[in-house]
Amino acid sequence: MRIVPIAGGKGGVGKSLLAANLAISLSRSGHRVVLADLDLGGSNLHLILGHTGRRAAIGTYLANSDIDFASLLQETDYRNLTFLAGDAEIPGLANISVTERRRLTRNLQKLDADVLIMDLGAGTAHAILDFFLMSSQGVVVSSPTPTATVNAYLFIKNAVFRIMHQSVPRKSVAGRYLDDLFRGDRARPSPYIRVILDEIESVDPEHARQIRDNLRRFRPQLIFNMIEDPTDAEKVQRLRRSCQQYLSTELLHLGIVYRDELQDTALNARLPILAYKPNSLLSQAINRVADKLVHVNEDGDQPLDLEEVDDSFDVAEAEAESDFTTKVQYVEDLLHTGALSTGDLVETVKNQHFEITQLRRQNQLYKAKIRKAIEQGFDG
Repeated sequence: MRIVPIAGGKGGVGKSLLAANLAISLSRSGHRVVLADLDLGGSNLHLILGHTGRRAAIGTYLANSDIDFASLLQETDYRNLTFLAGDAEIPGLANISVTERRRLTRNLQKLDADVLIMDLGAGTAHAILDFFLMSSQGVVVSSPTPTATVNAYLFIKNAVFRIMHQSVPRKSVAGRYLDDLFRGDRARPSPYIRVILDEIESVDPEHARQIRDNLRRFRPQLIFNMIEDPTDAEKVQRLRRSCQQYLSTELLHLGIVYRDELQDTALNARLPILAYKPNSLLSQAINRVADKLVHVNEDGDQPLDLEEVDDSFDVAEAEAESDFTTKVQYVEDLLHTGALSTGDLVETVKNQHFEITQLRRQNQLYKAKIRKAIEQGFDG
């Protein structure tokens, strides 16, 4: 079974919508898919799938371990797709214990399916990171906004440190070194993972090799969601460079997805976009990502093919250009056929101008905060 955890450094980047629609796309391709809602503090996948009524869910199982885990699986309206609901109504479910986490992980790994897609909560809590690291090829979803890309980087960084921490015994020399590092006891720790690994190797070479081996198997994948135009697709390069430079980690780009108001309409209708409008540009982009997802090489013992990584970013930028051309052509066709009036077009441009103005103000605010933080750093 291929395990596909889908996470995001922050909320609002569309990971749940992508998880649901990717699951449907893969099930339509003949794969037996289980879609699991592991955003345990804010489960909402049932709304996207159009499920109503209260049924037994993960929260029910954690509260009563005598329940057969497989009995939690729910049939959906989509052939080959079954659903494993979360349960946001149970207090404290987002903060499950280590024992509960391990029990849940074991049961997830035993599911009879070709693909397990797990929609995870936002943030970097240990439970979220551990579910994400059930696969060496988890998917990180980001949007082009500065906060989303920064949080995507921080999520990957926390995943890297989680791998390091879990690679060594707590009482080993390397384990104590990492404990000091995480507690901040060491003065000004290096931001470069390779430097930290070199320091560990100088005092505990055996465990340093174990950490390097486990990090080599870590191959996070990226989906850049909710972009507006082709220039947005280029913003991911900064995230890629940060991961290369500071984390010694390569990202594989699964592709871009444009923002589309049709998604909101589909959500209000309690339908995934692939069911609401399967031929839309948005649906085509999701099918394209799903196809890449199942064709990624799973062999974690081989070095990552850097040429394949470069190609994935080049292809994503080309797709952004092609999809944008299709979007523009579609608007022009509507205008020429009379389905879209000049007034509708003017209103759309006004709305986009307003959004751009808001983004500029937000950008100025971030710059002011960064400037203030730098000045305070120098004063200290």
